[in-house]
Amino acid sequence: MPIKSYIAFPHSGEKNQLISALKNTEHCEVVPSTNKDVIVLVTDTENDQQEEDLQQILHSIKEIEHLNLVSGFNDKATQL
Repeated sequence: MPIKSYIAFPHSGEKNQLISALKNTEHCEVVPSTNKDVIVLVTDTENDQQEEDLQQILHSIKEIEHLNLVSGFNDKATQL
């Protein structure tokens, strides 16, 4: 269950289009900033394959200028 949070930077003037694209993407929670042109994106996938598929989708969204990973958690990593 990888859970990751990102700061998404849209291309100039494309914030609303990026919000729409991300909201229409499975496993994504979108929180737009009210005072800056950035978007907080939280993803929650059930397995590595879903995570890989989601990463491919995110990399294909043309409205994203830059995507910064802020934090990631995978319950497998905590197992000893």
